[in-house]
Formats: sequence, C-alpha cells, structure tokens
Amino acid sequence: MRIVAGTARGRALAGPKSTSKHIRPTADRVRETLFNVLGQWLEGESVLDLYAGTGALGLESVSRGAARAVLVDQDREALSLCRKNVEALGFSGQVEILGQPVGRAMEALGRRGERFGLVFADPPYAARVVEEVLEGVARHGLLASGGTVVVEHDRREAAPQSHAGFSQVDQRRFGDTLVTLFRIP
Repeated sequence: MRIVAGTARGRALAGPKSTSKHIRPTADRVRETLFNVLGQWLEGESVLDLYAGTGALGLESVSRGAARAVLVDQDREALSLCRKNVEALGFSGQVEILGQPVGRAMEALGRRGERFGLVFADPPYAARVVEEVLEGVARHGLLASGGTVVVEHDRREAAPQSHAGFSQVDQRRFGDTLVTLFRIP
C-alpha cells in the first residue's frame, strides 16, 4: 500500500497486521480511480476521513494538495497506524487524529463549526451504516457548500439514491466493494 500521487507519491503506508479483522485499507487501485473521479488535485480543501483505518484516503488527499485532514477511528490498531503514517509522511502539521466513535466525532466537529469539502467514510462492511453516515454529516452540518461525501461499502448494501438531502452522483464497483459519491443538489 502506497500514496498514489502528489507530494508523497510512491511513499509506503504502514498497514494492519494480517490477522486484523477490523481494518480493511482502501486498495491503491480503488484510490487511484476515486481520485480520477473527484479530480486529481485538492488544493486547499479540508478533508474528513471517517473510519480512517490506516488514514490512506485522508493522507492521499493531503498529498494531493488538501490543506488539512481529520482522521477519525476508535480502533486502537487503526489509531496507531494513522499516527505512524502521518509521521512517516511528515504531515503532522496538516492532520488531526480523533480517537473516538464516528458519531461522537461528527458531533464534536459540528460543535466546532468545522466544514469539509470532502468527507470519506469507509466503515466495516458489516456495520451497514451508509444512511447513518449521511444523516450524521447532514445533522452536524459538516459538508461545505459544493462538497462531496464518498462512502465505501459492501456491494450487498444498497446505497440510497437520495437520503438526508444528499443525492447519489456516482457509483463504482470494485469486486465486492462499491464506492458511492453523494452531494447536496
């Protein structure tokens, strides 16, 4: 696993132990395609990476020009991997790591008045929380005007065409994985 493009292009990311059942990093190929859809460069964007795992999506964003990223996860191994990867890439000044449940983190970020141009959510597939994530982002006002929410989920979990004011604008399939993009019209 590596950073695909930008200032840290080609740099390796630490991944989970092979026995980890809680962390499923987004594959390089999926990230590359995703950023082709989103746009290669994210100059000045603020990015929120929910269920961050290794932090690959948020760190890829910073490498591609995002001003900052907030990585959220509650798993101890995931938090360790996020810290290790942030340090190894030299992104400490641009990345905040929140070690808490996603719902609590969204609430806290909303209270702080945080707004993000890009929100990633890559929850455990068994959690089936696509609608819950969209509701939380909407309820706490976390998406900046014109922003995008990207949810990676199991292909057996049907993503809604619209929910909580969001409309589905794109969807890509990678084996058992679906990546669905939402925006507020």
